[in-house]
Amino acid sequence: MIDRDHRLPVKRQAELLGISRGTVYYQPAPIPEAELALMRRIDRLHLDHPYAGSRMLRDLLRLQGVEVGRRHVGTLMRRMGIQALYRKPNTSRKHPAHAVFPYALRGLAIERANQVWALDITYIPMARGWVYLVAVLDWASRRVLAHRVSITMEADFCVEALREAVARWGAPEIVNTDQGSQFSGAEFVAEVARIGARQSMDGRGCWRDNVFVERLWRSVKYEEVYLKAYDSVSAARQGTATYLDFYNSRRPHQSHDGRTPDMIYFGTLQPQAQAA
Repeated sequence: MIDRDHRLPVKRQAELLGISRGTVYYQPAPIPEAELALMRRIDRLHLDHPYAGSRMLRDLLRLQGVEVGRRHVGTLMRRMGIQALYRKPNTSRKHPAHAVFPYALRGLAIERANQVWALDITYIPMARGWVYLVAVLDWASRRVLAHRVSITMEADFCVEALREAVARWGAPEIVNTDQGSQFSGAEFVAEVARIGARQSMDGRGCWRDNVFVERLWRSVKYEEVYLKAYDSVSAARQGTATYLDFYNSRRPHQSHDGRTPDMIYFGTLQPQAQAA
């Protein structure tokens, strides 16, 4: 938007555009390696102790010999898109501009493919920087139906993943997510309505409502991400895609008596869905 060769001074261009002149001259600085290493530590601790808030994470880090303040931990948690997972007070308080849907899975017998899908986002550390991964998980089979890797946590990559899953496998009866803005915003809500599914949301901060996705993230990170320091976004995309294909087709699950998600998914599809 700013033309440095224009006859108007940069200051005046900034005023006309309604932006700060400091923004024009700002050059993004690379994130220090120490900061990235700290974020990776926080990610591991959060995966092992999902109930830990910034205070507990600070104390856990100090036990590992890392001196860091609670505010700094909180800042990095927000940057990573993670929070302590426990049921907080005032869970009925809704975002003034976003819809919040009731949790529809309590007491529901989920026994077949495409009955309930779950979506969630997780932070994926790389050698330098990070990306975010969203997955569409079939609840009954634990099969990953679609996924996307993004450098931001905007809603569009979540909508794209849902659209791909529907295009390939048909629409579910229920789509369950957390109450994050990516899933409560107008674009995602409209997409769920368009495919004819019912939208369900976890209790705010309650990981047990979406426990199978949390287990997926643990598998993805300990069996793939932490073993490989991706050096680019394209490497992260390729690595996660390769692992999720393995996860679906060749990785046995204890909860399925050693069978794979593919076996359960295709074995419990409704006849009309299989014919389609």
